[in-house]
Amino acid sequence: MTHDEKIARMTFSSVYPHYVTKVVSKGRTEEELKQVIEWLTGFDDSALQAQINKKSTFEQFFEEANLNPNAHLITGVICGYRVENLENPLTQKARYLDKLVDELAKGRKMEKILRS
Repeated sequence: MTHDEKIARMTFSSVYPHYVTKVVSKGRTEEELKQVIEWLTGFDDSALQAQINKKSTFEQFFEEANLNPNAHLITGVICGYRVENLENPLTQKARYLDKLVDELAKGRKMEKILRS
């Protein structure tokens, strides 16, 4: 299986607890994490919980998301990949999310994370 296929088949519900642990251990809140996810995907609390409950794969998760029109402003390196250069659209969206979670955990100001 390729890297892109692994991301597509991974369930969001299996990764979300790791996002929570990462940001909370660095002094941020789950509410801030949800705010970041909502900015990127359009999923409010109930829609996000529905994605978790139905164990959506990342492919399903991003198919149902309404990606923020400013998501292309997310740049930089995450997991060894420069997000703006990723060619697979699904992998790029997943790495956008990883990058935002990383910025939140590193203490970046919310107004900088939520690009406008």
